[in-house]
Amino acid sequence: MKNKFIFLIIALAATAIAHNAAGQSPSKNPIDTTLESKRKVIDSIDKQLFEVLGARERVVREIGVYKAQHHIAPLQAARFQKVLERGIEAGKKEGLSAEFVTELLNAIHKESLRIEEGIRP
Repeated sequence: MKNKFIFLIIALAATAIAHNAAGQSPSKNPIDTTLESKRKVIDSIDKQLFEVLGARERVVREIGVYKAQHHIAPLQAARFQKVLERGIEAGKKEGLSAEFVTELLNAIHKESLRIEEGIRP
């Protein structure tokens, strides 16, 4: 299940792209129209999700530069543990399982470390 979140995001993006490329229009069936309407909301939220993740990773780059300049290792395990704990608590309030939040934050953290390590000389 470690990569399921990443697969889900990719699948959602691919579905949105394929739908837009096919030029499909909503069906006349009220159920299909409702479903299509809800899918458009999801597509919009997914777009926002990637924008937020992009903004986060831009800050990660800034932190990576600072860490490189001050000879600080990219991995700060105690900091990540705090991020994870806060994330699990915030996720609970949104009805998300601790397992999902942990996998999500691990994937984000892995990408953040990749970015920071790429900055090092």
